[in-house]
Order: sequence, then C-alpha cells, then structure tokens
Amino acid sequence: MLKEVQHKSHFMGSFPCGTDLLEGLTGICEKENITLGRVEAIGAVQKACFGYYNQKSREYQFTEKNFEMEILKCSGNISLNDGKPMVHAHIILADEKGTAFGGHLAKGTVVFACEFIIQSFGGAEFIREFDDSTSLRLWK
Repeated sequence: MLKEVQHKSHFMGSFPCGTDLLEGLTGICEKENITLGRVEAIGAVQKACFGYYNQKSREYQFTEKNFEMEILKCSGNISLNDGKPMVHAHIILADEKGTAFGGHLAKGTVVFACEFIIQSFGGAEFIREFDDSTSLRLWK
C-alpha cells in the first residue's frame, strides 16, 4: 500500500517532568486534531514500559524498567484507530552504562525531560484495521 500525503504543519514542544510520554503525545494529537503524521522525541525518562510483539503467541510482552534512562530515539506515526488519533511509536533507551533497551512505546514511560516534534500530514487517510495474518491493527 502506498498513498501520497502532503505536509500540513509542524508542532514542537516539551513535556514537564512526570508526564506519561505516550499519553502526552496522544493528547496533543487529540487536542490539535492530528489524525495523520509522525512523531519524534528525545530526552530522559524516570522509568519506562515498552513492548515486544511475540509473533508466535500474537501477544505483546511488556517490559518495565524502573530506573532513569536517556531517550536515544523515539519515533513513530499517527493514524486513525477506531476513529481516534493513535500514536504508534518505538523507543530506544540507554542506562548510565550505555546499555540499550527498546521496543514498542507503552503507557508507563514517565518523562524526566522531553522535547518532541510532531509533523502533521494531510491527504489520504490511514486507518488501522484488524489484520488476520498478524493479529495486529494495521493500515488498510
């Protein structure tokens, strides 16, 4: 599947200490009515929750890390899921020794300091629907 989209606008900002990263990004999309776009974030977290999709069991396995880490990279996209904006992002984090952790960004990733960019697109709609071959909600 390939669809053409057009750049609409950029939003840049930061989250205060204690913000849930996924909820914060999603909240901005809801407030600004961003239903198609991309996200990026850098900074640091107080703790994190991220997932790995087990292709055999077809379930997410979530990992929690309850210590401070740097956000090396957080990137993802925005599309519609059940008529609402959904942020689908992955995150790579590093501890004080440089050991990296990462996966699917989940609720429970709490910001210490974070700067973000959200790019909004217009044009074609990207809507998530259940995919039988993966048991995921993918773009159709």
